Amino acid sequence: MAWMYILECADGSYYVGSTVDIERRLWEHNQGNGAKYTAHRRPVKLVFSAEFDSINAAFSAKKQVQGWRRQKREALIRGEYELLPELARKKWKKNRISDAG
Repeated sequence: MAWMYILECADGSYYVGSTVDIERRLWEHNQGNGAKYTAHRRPVKLVFSAEFDSINAAFSAKKQVQGWRRQKREALIRGEYELLPELARKKWKKNRISDAG
């Protein structure tokens, strides 16, 4: 089994990772050995995890979630899965070009 996980860092930021041993990995992050990003933002706490059949599947999920905005990550953390499709939509600002010339 493998895991995709989200950590909340001491500065309020999120870190998304993948591993085959989530307990060991969380311990490593809190020791400063997990990742350069989390080493300077300790302590970290596990706020979300999802189990996968393979490390490749967990890694793929990690890469997907890393590309999400904070608002979408927080909906996932809260378990508000119904909000995820709406939060995936980009908000485009409409600019109108004047016909007057």
